[in-house]
This record gives sequence, structure tokens and C-alpha cells, in this order.
Amino acid sequence: MKYRVAFLGSGSWGTALAQVLAENGHDVRLWGHREEQANEINQQHTNHRYLPDLKMAETIHAFTDMEKAVADVDAVLFVIPTKAIRSVAQELADKLTTRPIIIHASKGLEQHTHKRISEILLEELPVEKRQAVTVLSGPSHAEEVANHDITTITAASTDQKAAKFVQELFMNHYFRIYTNPDVIGVEMGAALKNIIAIGAGAIHGLGFGDDAKAAIMTRGLAEISRLGVAMGANPLTFIGLSGVGDLIVTCTSVHSRNWRAGNLLGQGKDLPSVLEDMGMVVEGVNTTQAAKELAQIMGVEMPITQTIYEVLYEHKDVKTAAKEIMLRDGKQENEFSLKIF
Repeated sequence: MKYRVAFLGSGSWGTALAQVLAENGHDVRLWGHREEQANEINQQHTNHRYLPDLKMAETIHAFTDMEKAVADVDAVLFVIPTKAIRSVAQELADKLTTRPIIIHASKGLEQHTHKRISEILLEELPVEKRQAVTVLSGPSHAEEVANHDITTITAASTDQKAAKFVQELFMNHYFRIYTNPDVIGVEMGAALKNIIAIGAGAIHGLGFGDDAKAAIMTRGLAEISRLGVAMGANPLTFIGLSGVGDLIVTCTSVHSRNWRAGNLLGQGKDLPSVLEDMGMVVEGVNTTQAAKELAQIMGVEMPITQTIYEVLYEHKDVKTAAKEIMLRDGKQENEFSLKIF
């Protein structure tokens, strides 16, 4: 069946996912603010700033008018930075004429409120304007999806009918979707792995090898699980696609903005210079602050997150931070895993 789907956000991930749906035969609309980008997509079928090597399907239509983009759609997919989710959702609420399924593929926690993205969407989109909210997340890079590399991710929703809809919407020979009812776990894994990826990049920038990379990823997963379970997540989610899977791909790839930012920090650059060099949102920076504050509120120990916060926000020297975290008091590795399993 052919569905009408509007993407709010026309960056690299939104473009790659739009291409998947266009290839699956659906009516795809991309909404963004920049008129020149919309013209490029509609006339040249390219999005050079974000995916320069992709020739986009001619059936993908770009809009700068949200009302036209979402007219009579079956689903709306948010693919924008976390900081913009609330304001865009408020704008969307006034534009909807149908009750679409709401999907989001963003990864972060809101500043100050520490809320997950699905919580924001549920707050800002009245139930009479929408159906269920589904999270689309997992180990994936836009560049590789656009290249038809084999990719598997998760559709998470408390409404399994909605999750199944999203699964069937996106599934094809190179893009596989698994469903999961654990929205909290999937969203927390997606958000927190960006923090650990900054640390993994910094480790690389400092010149450390595979042993150190394995250490930060493994202990980072323990922190992600610890806070996620305290929030109500299923611990098994963190050994799945949106947990360890997403952590691996984000901590080991040059495609990862968070890894690249951490790598530059490890090489001695300051944060403002790093963000300027990146030219795109690095979600892990804001998420580090939100997660650090949330961990304090919840009484959850997150030493790696705390250390990365000190580097990002308190200007601690990266080499000093790495040394200090290694000299912490000794711990029992399986203390936490015994509690949650």
C-alpha cells in the first residue's frame, strides 16, 4: 500500500530515510526552512550539503510550507535536532488536518526538563491530532543507508500496531526494522551513546589504542544501562540494536559527528572551535549536560558522563580527565549487572 509521509527535517538522516521510503513506493515530502535547499531537491534531486553523493528519487518533494507538507499525510517523521523538537511540534499541531502516526528519529534529551523526545511530542501534539508515537532508532549512518549498505534498526512504541506500521513502511532488502515496546530504553540508549562517542573520539585523539576504546565503550554501556533502568527501561534493550549496536557504530566511525567532535577535543582543540569546524549539530554536547543533571537527580553514578561534562563545560584538560578517571577507587564489574539481571 502507498502511504503519504512528511519528514520534518531535511538534513542527512532525514534525506536518507526519505530516500528509503521513496524507493519503497511511498509519497514522500521533505520540509525544511531553506528555500534554496528545497529548490535544489525539487529541481536537481540532490542535497549536496548533507549527502553530496546521493541522487535523490524524483518522487521526493521538498517544501518550506509546513501546512502543505503535512496535508492529508498518514505519518509525520521528526528528524531534527532535539532542541527544535518542542517548537516544531507546537507549529505542527496547528497544521494537521489528519490524525497521522507520529515517528521520530532524533536522539537526545531536552535541556533543563531532561525529557525524552517522545515525552515532548506527547505533550505538544494533542491526542485528537495524532495517533501513536513511535521511535525509529539504532545503529545507522545516513551515508551508508543512502549507499544501500545493510542496516538494521528498531521501531519502538507502546502501541504495537503503530510499531508494526513503521516496520512495514521502511522494510526492504537493505533496511530491516525490528519492533520493541521499550520506548524508554530505546530513547535513552539513543541519547546517551552520543556522550560515550565523544569520549571514544577523545581517546582516539589522545593517541590511545584499541584497549582504551574497548574500555570506554564497555563501561559506557554500563552507565547507559544504569540510568536507563533507573528511568524504567528494560535492561535487555541495552544489549540490542538501540543499545550496544548503536553504541558500537557511533563510537567507531568517522561518520559519527560525536566521535569526530571528541577526536578534535582529544587533539587539543577547544569546544567552540570544534563546533564551528563541525558545521552541524553535535547532539552529544547538549545531552551530556542533560544526562549529568538527570543522573544527579536520580542518584545514579555516571563517572564517564561526569568526566566528559567537565571537559566540555568546565574546560578540564582531556589528558588530565583521562588519568583521573583511571585512578578512581576500584569497583566490582558485575555489581550492577547482577542487580538488573
